[in-house]
Amino acid sequence: MIAFVFPGQGSQSLGMGKEILEKYPEYKKYLDKASETISVNLESIIFGDDEKTLTLTENAQPALLTISYIMYMYAVEKLNIIPDVVAGHSLGEWTALTTAEVISFEDAVKLVRLRGKYMSEACPPGIGGMGAVIGLNIENIQEVLSQFNNVNIANHNSPEQIVISGEKQEVLKALEVLKEKGAKKVVELNVSGPFHSKLVEPAQEKMKHELENIKFNNPKYKIIQNYIGDLEYDPEKIKENIIKQITGTVKWVDSIRKMKKIGVTQVYEVGPGKVLTGLVKRIDKSLNPKNILKV
Repeated sequence: MIAFVFPGQGSQSLGMGKEILEKYPEYKKYLDKASETISVNLESIIFGDDEKTLTLTENAQPALLTISYIMYMYAVEKLNIIPDVVAGHSLGEWTALTTAEVISFEDAVKLVRLRGKYMSEACPPGIGGMGAVIGLNIENIQEVLSQFNNVNIANHNSPEQIVISGEKQEVLKALEVLKEKGAKKVVELNVSGPFHSKLVEPAQEKMKHELENIKFNNPKYKIIQNYIGDLEYDPEKIKENIIKQITGTVKWVDSIRKMKKIGVTQVYEVGPGKVLTGLVKRIDKSLNPKNILKV
């Protein structure tokens, strides 16, 4: 069985997707369609020279979804590699839903643009923060975080790498305690907000409202969702999980282990960069992860 995994925010880079678009200019139609849908010239942002503009959450999210979707079309149409299972890391889960035809490409682009905007607005700059904890298991981290009211686990990325999120001063204090408790390394992350924490709850509420009138279809592929770290088939539950994911933990380790359990033998990262390739390797090397561009 083959799984496609789609990267989240942070994997965007200027010029991403260039190698495919130069070789197969017909895929530019998706870039045009996305730009038209949200009235933003994504092509000029992605292929310009202003990294700050691309990094803005409301630009990064639709840009990354569009390029990852183009790479998915390339994999299916040009390489004849069809996934059995799809999953995405945080924002990447929206790409997974789009490839599985749970929602249309246009709806997905529009919704992730709003998701990015609402996430940026949810918490004033400087109030929230995130930090990475290396070399301490999840049980020990949870024990420490139980002493803090406004910090939680945001991403369980690999057995060795866990990200925490919440109120900035509490995050910094928690990182100090975690270092004392034996973490090999702790790093404050340079992010625009406390993603996957209760501080971005206003964004979750707004997205819930946006999705009320969007019909979710039965998935074409098996989908493993971040919020549950498991398979979900019911369109209404898929919708519920993608909303809860905004403040919930990205259960990436559980998601990859689930793939292995159901018989996946090959994982392809479909999107720019190799962040997920590295994480999957640390979770289970036998899944032989590689970026689709390296095929």
